[in-house]
Amino acid sequence: MYRTAQESAIILEAEQVMKEAMAKYDPSHDAFHVQRVRKTALALANAISPKPDLLVVELAALLHDVLDKKYVSAEQAADPYGFFLPFFTSMAEKHGLDLVQDGRARQIAQVVDNVSWTTESKLRKNNLWSEWHENCVELHCVQDADRLDAIGAFGIMRCAAYSAAVNRPLHIPSDDPRVTESAIQHFHDKLVLIRDRLKTAPGKVLGEKRHGVLLAFIASIEEEYDVVV
Repeated sequence: MYRTAQESAIILEAEQVMKEAMAKYDPSHDAFHVQRVRKTALALANAISPKPDLLVVELAALLHDVLDKKYVSAEQAADPYGFFLPFFTSMAEKHGLDLVQDGRARQIAQVVDNVSWTTESKLRKNNLWSEWHENCVELHCVQDADRLDAIGAFGIMRCAAYSAAVNRPLHIPSDDPRVTESAIQHFHDKLVLIRDRLKTAPGKVLGEKRHGVLLAFIASIEEEYDVVV
């Protein structure tokens, strides 16, 4: 295990911060989702050579949804570094590991601020996708882990859970003009595109199988809806 005693102590406290935050959200974005992302992000990081900074990967994975824009105000989400700075400052005082001074606190906040699909899409659209975005392996590990949890079996359950939380229909007939947004439409608009935007080699391997699960599920939905008696 890569962790020192100081690192382990900080990770435990970050985990508690995460659990308190995620308890306010619906099951599509709960502490279990974060733990899966953490586990997958570390697995991806450990499969890459040379290895990225594992502490940055783990802490960014743990904190990546604390300021999710679907659940907190735009003002809160606008400055992740400022939001997490008191936490990292207190960790230096309590455990003697100053992630602010060594620059890793800012990197963790930067990863958190850039994980989301929507953020990446906006940056690319506005030609703001930078060399850092292209080359930061820590970001790529957390991004891929988060996106892998949005596809495959867990992704299907999460999409249904979020749809229920916001009262979004699961499926609507194609000839019904009253509603244009549904869980299945979200599959077509985003989820089936995720495989091709994964960045790490091991993430792409996992993505192939989970993408297949999505396609099979969509085919089953269409078959069941178009049943002929």
